Amino acid sequence: MRIDVSGTIVTASITNESVDELGLKVGDKVHAVIKSSDVMVAIP
Repeated sequence: MRIDVSGTIVTASITNESVDELGLKVGDKVHAVIKSSDVMVAIP
């Protein structure tokens, strides 16, 4: 899942089951809740 946060793209891993349960569709507005203990940083 890619979330556009004021022009910055946040990428999240989410199961297909969760997408279905939440009824998510392309273009839906969502909130990103970030748990700092699970953030991984990579160099492009």
